[in-house]
Amino acid sequence: MTSEVEYESEVERATRVIRDEILDGVRKPGSRLVERDLAADLGVSRVPVRDALKTLVAEGLVTPRPRTWATVREFTPADVADLNEVRSALEVLTFRLAANRRTREGLERLRGVLDTELAAARAGDAPKARRAAADFHETVTAIAGNDLLFEIDGLLRSRIRWLLVQHENIEQVAAEHEALYDAIAQRDVARASTLILAHMGNIRYLDDPTWRDEDRTLGDAAAR
Repeated sequence: MTSEVEYESEVERATRVIRDEILDGVRKPGSRLVERDLAADLGVSRVPVRDALKTLVAEGLVTPRPRTWATVREFTPADVADLNEVRSALEVLTFRLAANRRTREGLERLRGVLDTELAAARAGDAPKARRAAADFHETVTAIAGNDLLFEIDGLLRSRIRWLLVQHENIEQVAAEHEALYDAIAQRDVARASTLILAHMGNIRYLDDPTWRDEDRTLGDAAAR
């Protein structure tokens, strides 16, 4: 019996590689994305690279420059604030639904992602830990059991994923994810709500100096 190998087109591969390099910080905000250079790096023609860049523009990770090269998007403090506002509304609903509706299979998938994150954090592998941290949130969305929520998440996924990897304290994030996992596993909806509010507040406060005192107060009030 032969196993099926999932086919990945040149456009899909180019999109995936460039996206991962942006999210992992290999390609810095504002850096040029020149079709000719990218094609040479990836070993493909310029056509799939051009299509990949169009996809990444639509995902909000790349800024087009007419008649010249594209650049990696530079997220402004206002962009980050907007993302945090939208994410805050979605995350509370997502974690509440996941705690209420999780299945054994979904919980096993979430545990696998969490174990990867914990191991990477303990080993000091920051890029892998951050990727797994973003995977944790996406997996929770998947097990929340709401198709419309999953569809909305898909529209914002790359930008939210970019936001989720903007942290330095990988061990703290992993520990907070473990507590969230336990709340979901125990179907403790109230605790999941409290923990995700605190989790979002902690990450913004640690890593975003533009997060103002009044914003933090609002988050504390919501948690109560």
